Amino acid sequence: MVFYDVVVVGAGNAALCAAISAREQGAKVLVLEKAPLNKRGGNSFFTDGAIRFAYKELDDIRHVIPAITEDEAEKIVMPPYTEEEYYADLMRVTKNESDPELAKKLVSESYDTISWMKNQGVSFDLIYDNQSFVNPEGKNQFWGGLPVKIHDKGIGLVRSLFNRVDELGIDVWYEAQAVKLNQEDKKVTSIIVNKSGDEIVVPTKSVVLACGSFEANKEMRMEYLGEEWKNTIVRGTEYNTGDGITMALEVGAQTYGQWTGCHSIGTDYNAPKFGDFEKPGDIFKRHSYPLGIMLNKEGKRFVDEGNDFRNYTYAKYGREVLNQPEQAAYQIFDSQVRLMLRNEYNLEEATFYEAVSLEELVEKLPVNQESFKQTIYEYNKAVQDGDYDPAIKDGKGTEGLNPNKTNWALKIENGPFYAFPVTCGITFTFGGLRVNTECHVLSKANETIEGLFAAGEMVGGIFYHNYPGGSGLMSGAVFGKQAGLSAALNATLNEN
Repeated sequence: MVFYDVVVVGAGNAALCAAISAREQGAKVLVLEKAPLNKRGGNSFFTDGAIRFAYKELDDIRHVIPAITEDEAEKIVMPPYTEEEYYADLMRVTKNESDPELAKKLVSESYDTISWMKNQGVSFDLIYDNQSFVNPEGKNQFWGGLPVKIHDKGIGLVRSLFNRVDELGIDVWYEAQAVKLNQEDKKVTSIIVNKSGDEIVVPTKSVVLACGSFEANKEMRMEYLGEEWKNTIVRGTEYNTGDGITMALEVGAQTYGQWTGCHSIGTDYNAPKFGDFEKPGDIFKRHSYPLGIMLNKEGKRFVDEGNDFRNYTYAKYGREVLNQPEQAAYQIFDSQVRLMLRNEYNLEEATFYEAVSLEELVEKLPVNQESFKQTIYEYNKAVQDGDYDPAIKDGKGTEGLNPNKTNWALKIENGPFYAFPVTCGITFTFGGLRVNTECHVLSKANETIEGLFAAGEMVGGIFYHNYPGGSGLMSGAVFGKQAGLSAALNATLNEN
C-alpha cells in the first residue's frame, strides 16, 4: 500500500485547486476521479467559465488578463465591483441566509484566488458578448459585476488545472470511486477506493471531499428536492451522485445549507438528459429572457423577466419553469432584440420557432393559443414609455400586470417573431456539509472531524434560493485552495 499525505476525492475545479494547493505545501497528493479519463473534470468541464470576483478598477482586471492593451482599455467602461458589493449581492439573492463567515471568506479571498489561478496556468478573457453593451460613446460598458471568464470555458479550465497537476507530479487515478472513510481514534486513517472493480485501501492523514453534490442522483433529488425533480435534465456530469456526502455522513458529519434548494436554469427543451462531453460549454442554456417575455403552455407569464440582471435571476428561474405545466415554457422575442440575444441562441443545437407574424408563430406552438395571444396583447398594452438600455436597470417596465416586468420592457411587435422552448436543467444542489472557514468538516457537535475537509459543491451554507452568477466557480476555487492548504498542514501536524 502506498501512503499519501492528502487524498482528494473528485477532479473538477475545487478538487484540482485543492490538490495543487496541497502539493504547493510539499504534500504527496492523490486525486481520485470516478469518471474515466475521457469524462474527467466533473461539472467544471461544462461551465461557460464566468467567474465572479471583487475588483476596484480596470487595472485589477488587467493584472488577471495582461493581454488587454492600452488601446483596448481606452474603449472599456469597467465599473468597480467591491467586496462590499459582492457580499451585498450574495446576501440579497440568498435572502440573507448565506453563512456570514463563509460568505465573507468567499468574497474577501476572491481576488487573491483568481490571481493564484492565473499563476497556476489558468487564463482569462473579458466577456464582451454577454456582459457588456456598446454605449452611445462607442465604448464597451460592462455590467453586473461579472466581466471575466476562463479562456476556452470549462474545457480550458480543466485542461489548465490538469496540466498543472501533471507538472507538480500529482497522481491521478481514473475510474476510481471513493466508497468509505476509515478512522482510528476519530481521525481519518485511510480511504477505501473501488478502482476499476478492485477494492483498494489507501492510507492517508487527510481527505478532501470535492466530488460534487447529488444532482445526478435521481433518488436523492426526489427525496430532498421533491418528486417533480425525478426526470429533470442534469446539465453536467452523470457522476455527481452524492458519494462524498454519504461517506461524510457515515463518519458523523453535520449537514448544512438548503437541502431543498438547487441551482437550476432554463435550458433548451431538447437538451440531453446529462451533460454531453462531445458538446461541452453550457451550449443548451437560454439566458436572454430579460430581453423578452416567458410564457407557459397555458399562455401565462409567470416571472418578472426584468426583475434584475440575468446574473441574479437565472439560477432560480429554472425551478419556476419546472413548476409550469409539462415543465415547459417559451421565451418570446421579436426582431428588435434578436441580434442582441446571447450566442447560444444562434447555435445549431438551439430549438426554436420563427414566423413573420405573432398569429403564425402561436399557431406553430403546442399551447393554449388564444390565451397566449391575449397575454402578449395585454403585455404590449402595459409597456410604459422610457429609454431602453440593457446595460443598466433602465426602469422601463409595465404597469397593471401580475407579474409586471420591471426593466427592459419593449413591445413585442416587430416581425419576425421567435419562440424558444425551455425546460428546467439542474446544475448542483445547495445542501451539503458544514465546514468552518478552514474547510474542516464539522461533526453534529460542531467539532472538527480530524483529517476530513470539503470544498466545492459539497460545502453547504453559502447558496440559498439563488446565487450570483459566476460565484460557483469562485467558491470552488477559494474553498478548494483553502481545503488543500488545511489538509496538507494537517498531514504535517500528524506525522508519526
